[in-house]
Amino acid sequence: MDRRAVTPRRVALSLALLVSSVGSVAATELSGSATLTSDYVWRGTSQSDEGPAVQAGIKFAGMHGFYAQAWGSDVRFAPQTAASHELDLVAGWAGPLSDAFALDAALTHYRYPGAAVDLDWTEFGATLTWRTRAWLQLAHASDALASGAPGTYAQVGMRIPVDDRLWFEIAVGRYWLHAASGANDYTHVQAGVV
Repeated sequence: MDRRAVTPRRVALSLALLVSSVGSVAATELSGSATLTSDYVWRGTSQSDEGPAVQAGIKFAGMHGFYAQAWGSDVRFAPQTAASHELDLVAGWAGPLSDAFALDAALTHYRYPGAAVDLDWTEFGATLTWRTRAWLQLAHASDALASGAPGTYAQVGMRIPVDDRLWFEIAVGRYWLHAASGANDYTHVQAGVV
């Protein structure tokens, strides 16, 4: 796809139209979050130079599974980028496919307001979940990480219940980045307790 065809203005307009159409269907839920984290890790790499980050988000969920959200975080990239904030604008649909399976599909536009270079990019992704215990996530961008080259990400994970309130979670992810992007493909593993 021609990189010039997906402009921030077009993405913002698309998100605004989706929010408008979802809002006209009748709001069912508005929620928000705020977090102070010791490190902002995304797909296995630190986005805050292994330092703390303040994060906040707001989500509007309409009827029939459609939703829109905005989420932001502090970031610390290479000094020449002058990037200090990330703003993710998301429009998507989430809902059950059957008693066992659920799907969440979304278009995400990553913005870095005030950056000295153009770091903005857009990605389509979907996560298929089985009984909230296992998931498969796939995402693709024609301009991955604002590199001008495509990239595809996949993750498979599972949650293992320890008791009614405690779960062990493990996931393996792989990011395939086109050689023209200047970045190497990589694999990461994450584990935690929820």
